[in-house]
Amino acid sequence: MQRAIGAGVLILVSFGQVLAGADSASPLQVGSRLELFVDDYLIESMDGVRLRLHTPRPAGIVMNHDKPWEGTTSAYHTVFQDGEIFRMYYRGSSHAGYTIQSLMKPGETPIPEHEQVACYAESRDGIHWTRPPLGLIEFEGSKDNNIVWIGNRAGGHNFAPFKDGNPDAPDSQRYKAVGSSNIDGKPVLLGFVSPDGIRWSQVRDEPIITDGAFDSLNVAFWDSVRQRYSAVYRAGHEGVRSFKFSHSDNFVDWPPGTFADYGDTPREQLYTNGTSPYFRAPHIYLAFPKRFVQWRTMHLDVSGSGVSEGVFISSRDGVHWDRRFMEAFVRPGRDPRSWVHRTNMIAAGVLPTADDEISIYVARHYTSPSAHLERMVLRTDGFVSASAGYGGGEVLTKPLIFPGTNLVLNFATSAAGSIHLEIQDAEGRPLPGFALEESPLIWGDEIEHTVRWERSHSMATSDQPLRRISGKPVRLRFVMKDADLFSLQFR
Repeated sequence: MQRAIGAGVLILVSFGQVLAGADSASPLQVGSRLELFVDDYLIESMDGVRLRLHTPRPAGIVMNHDKPWEGTTSAYHTVFQDGEIFRMYYRGSSHAGYTIQSLMKPGETPIPEHEQVACYAESRDGIHWTRPPLGLIEFEGSKDNNIVWIGNRAGGHNFAPFKDGNPDAPDSQRYKAVGSSNIDGKPVLLGFVSPDGIRWSQVRDEPIITDGAFDSLNVAFWDSVRQRYSAVYRAGHEGVRSFKFSHSDNFVDWPPGTFADYGDTPREQLYTNGTSPYFRAPHIYLAFPKRFVQWRTMHLDVSGSGVSEGVFISSRDGVHWDRRFMEAFVRPGRDPRSWVHRTNMIAAGVLPTADDEISIYVARHYTSPSAHLERMVLRTDGFVSASAGYGGGEVLTKPLIFPGTNLVLNFATSAAGSIHLEIQDAEGRPLPGFALEESPLIWGDEIEHTVRWERSHSMATSDQPLRRISGKPVRLRFVMKDADLFSLQFR
């Protein structure tokens, strides 16, 4: 199983090119990084092609929150890869008073209300998760549990760790986390550090961020592309729940954050954000906010109004978010226990769980004794595709410069579908040997397909024809029929 974090080798280029290249008049310096079709960064024009959001499919329950220190309102999951293991952190919590009596089954008993705790689980495959008995914190007279932090110490409500990839970070602070607290009646965000991801302490007594509401899952991480820490945290804006972005050089000092900019899309209540850099393309932030529709209530005896579901957004700078996909990414579905406020919450983090598969995790059945975490899967890079129907269409990229000798595509076609590829110069003229009529016929379904051009009279005899145009501005023209293009990468 290939699960390496560095699946896409990255050549660092101008941050302006990476983040705002869509507005740049100069050719895009794509380097050898993987590029997803989640936004318009690469795209000059589309005719008969649209960007299509793909929804994940259920892959089973991976954890029932049925331990005495967990319960009906367990939530706020964070997952990430750490070498050969996957780590998970989540809140153990139970509010029996929130239980919807009309949905209770005979013999069901919710776990009694208790102090909120931060819990830890781990896995070798992202499918089977265990709760290691850590023996750190006493709960109801026993330390035989997987608790790493407790509510009477600030941060237990929404403890969100990450592994610090900063090469300058001391080993004693190789893992970091953020968690909210309340000081003098004001919500704040605290910082935490750990040498092993298990034993935690505050990085300092004072909060690290103070300009937010913080009453849901807030995230921070080391941005390996921009070489700085980033934080995305809950804040109210223009009368709705939203989030802010800030960055820091040392994890301790953070400037006031900037509110998320969704362009001209309708304003909605986005309760959580679930942001992380995509592990195969870490220059792209992917987020899975929980959309809260507060004016709809499915069950009359529910303790709070509203229903929730997951949506998908992406960004290249943490401030400007592509919000074109207004439809749900994860719907509540046919289970009545998922039509409850604050459920269907997508965890922060995406994990590779097979050579051709990625997993996300969704908290279901909030307020019910059956509260659990469900795994859902997509093909690798399979969030969004440039998609053409049977009638066909074209995608033309902006001028771009690459250093590689091979072009690798992640694509899928029907049995009758196809993709042809023409490479043009910056002015749109087909290059000799790469005209549409010389294109290989690409069809099938592959995660990593290396495009092969046949030698022709207009080509050199090299087995790597892209070598002669490497480093020069070119455009890619994809002519597609009943096909989806998910990502591309020059290697």
